[in-house]
Amino acid sequence: MAFFSLVIRPGQSIFDQLVSAAQKAILSGELTEGQAFPSVRALAADLKIHSNTAHKAVQYLIHERWLEMSPGIGTVVASPPHTLGEMRRQLMQHEIAALIAEARRLGLSADELKSAIDAGWEKKAAAVEVRQ
Repeated sequence: MAFFSLVIRPGQSIFDQLVSAAQKAILSGELTEGQAFPSVRALAADLKIHSNTAHKAVQYLIHERWLEMSPGIGTVVASPPHTLGEMRRQLMQHEIAALIAEARRLGLSADELKSAIDAGWEKKAAAVEVRQ
């Protein structure tokens, strides 16, 4: 039973992937405020990961106020601590840092990277319009 979409990929820590997937599920509305969040045991079993990793991720999400403990209910999705825009920017920081690092490794300038992003954005927008 999948609680939210997560495909574990090699090369990045399972903890980071789990936290990111949970945050994205909350931002997209897949998980909503007040909704029960899976227990550590259920997460570990569903994702086939060590329970310590699941526990660490849940504790981190509670600490960062994405989740909260509700007496008698368990862990639930918290009300957003920041504006949606701030939360989206925060969530993208890791992906942006990785993109910048890869662009530098390939020898791209900041302007070349920005141009590539703009071109990709336009191409993706056009593809979405065609499908609709």
